[in-house]
Amino acid sequence: MTLICAAALAPACAQELQSNSFADLSLEELSEFRITSASRKEERLADTAASVYIITNDMLRRSGVRTLPEALRLAPNLQVAQTTSFQYAISARGHNDITSNKLLVMIDGRTVYTPLYSGVFWDAQDVLLADVDRIEVISGPAGVAWGTNAVNGVINVIMKKADALGGDLAQVTAGQSGYSAAWRHGGRLGADGSAAYAVYGKADSGKRTQRASGADNPDEWGHGQVGFRANWRQGDDHYNVQGDYYRSSGEQTTQSRARLSGGNVMALWERDMAEGANLRVQAYADHTQRDMPGILVERMNIYDLDVQYRLPHKPDHETIVGGGYRYATDHVGLNGMFAFIPAHRELYWANLFAQHEWRWRDGWRVTGGLRAESNNYSGLEWLPSVKLAWSPHDSALWWATVARNVRAPSRFDVDLYFPSKPPYVLKGGAGFRAEVANTVETGWRIKRGPSLSWSLVGFHTQYQHLRSIDQQGAAFVVGNQVHGFTQGIEAQAMWMPAPDWTLEAGVLLLHEEFRGGLRRQQLQGRDPVHQLRVSARWHGSEQHDVQLTLREVGRLPGAVSTNPLTATPVPSYAVADVQWSWRPAHNVDVTVAARNLFDRRHREFGGLATPPGNTVMLGRVIDAVLSVKF
Repeated sequence: MTLICAAALAPACAQELQSNSFADLSLEELSEFRITSASRKEERLADTAASVYIITNDMLRRSGVRTLPEALRLAPNLQVAQTTSFQYAISARGHNDITSNKLLVMIDGRTVYTPLYSGVFWDAQDVLLADVDRIEVISGPAGVAWGTNAVNGVINVIMKKADALGGDLAQVTAGQSGYSAAWRHGGRLGADGSAAYAVYGKADSGKRTQRASGADNPDEWGHGQVGFRANWRQGDDHYNVQGDYYRSSGEQTTQSRARLSGGNVMALWERDMAEGANLRVQAYADHTQRDMPGILVERMNIYDLDVQYRLPHKPDHETIVGGGYRYATDHVGLNGMFAFIPAHRELYWANLFAQHEWRWRDGWRVTGGLRAESNNYSGLEWLPSVKLAWSPHDSALWWATVARNVRAPSRFDVDLYFPSKPPYVLKGGAGFRAEVANTVETGWRIKRGPSLSWSLVGFHTQYQHLRSIDQQGAAFVVGNQVHGFTQGIEAQAMWMPAPDWTLEAGVLLLHEEFRGGLRRQQLQGRDPVHQLRVSARWHGSEQHDVQLTLREVGRLPGAVSTNPLTATPVPSYAVADVQWSWRPAHNVDVTVAARNLFDRRHREFGGLATPPGNTVMLGRVIDAVLSVKF
């Protein structure tokens, strides 16, 4: 099933500290860095009992990346593999594929996974990276906080508020990966200037990648996007409104181009109350239109409402309750290689949740939570979680978590038929159940003196009812016969041997075992058993900044296929990335980024190319970025 899904898609100071460079802060200041995605509340990074990595605005500026998926390579607790010039496979803790479905992705709290297959169309997710405040990457279960699909992790891209975007920004990028240009203008409204707004526009184009045979791969693409955001405050009430509209197109292996368009609008109202109580109401609408001639034609509308209330603060406990409702209409045409029967679906997800934290002396605390979530296909699902944390002193934190999460069924699981006309070779499973993940995790984060900090996290996840392909007469049907486990270790460290040097390292070790389905072992993703990221940064000058990053990714196993041409594994690879940033004036930034510097070409993913000479290869890329603020 994974191969068939992939084949369809492949062608295609807290406030003061937050504004500073993450890497320029001392370790004492880093411990005060505030995040919100781990438990739906603002908390210090030092107090967050989860595996967390923060990608800040300064890191994005220095990296020279142009797209959101490339920005996520900066997080050592993610698996990121490029499959074409505009498609990526991204996951946390295994199950990686271009149809990965166990990682929840949000932009300012707006869920961006598609109900079509419970994953993310990365070609549709774009932001102006210069306006990103931070990207919070949480690896591990987060079902109580964010619901089904937050099985192995959460990514929340948090944009800067409009009141932090005054003035104008012009940005141009050019290089071997493609070209882009962007403009953003921000200002104030009202007699007292209490309302802030920002508008932006950007255009990107990506060049073709190269095949193993040496020929160009037909995956050139272009993307245009405009958007706005505004925020204001009246007394204890905070308001935020924002929206985006985009259009893009890209080459396919067929002669026709794939086209994509869509837009979204979101509104947020937040009220601060007595004794630390807080009410937050968020609503958004999202429209997507995808035309991939010969593959898939889809129209989708999503409407979402989310309510959260934090009860008055008490010294020894804290409670958050809330709920939400999500409604979607999805229509898939019949002129592709697949049919979805019925072609039109109305989908819903409803939830209620509660989370309570108890605190005791000597730094002990327990957080218990429960979410009840209902959907069209599998009905009511229960997502409980219990977390024990102990902070013996302000520089150390130990935690242990037990959680049950589920991946809700999608249209690919239930409504898919292949080919698009009878006789069908593959049918969706009418009785498809939610995939279940029971996770045990323990972690330790510590700071040693003023220059060294590290974290170590171990996890074990037992999976039940994973997607399988079962035989039913002469045809195949989607079922839930695969089960197994993943377990591993995530380790991160930062060392500042001198004020102008920062060294970072991240390691991910992963072991997987699965059984069931048509085969003795059916792979659930394309996952390396290890990956390593080490970087050294010199920032001794106000004008110049240099960083060297080494990445090593282990061998990917072969795809599950009866065709030997598509079952070949992907060799391990090691690459070096170098970035040089220059600030000739306070309002001008120049970044030159070289990726895969010493590597002529390598594969990061594969298994779908027939013959093997069509496999996409990635090589050296040098890009330059110029940003000017007015």
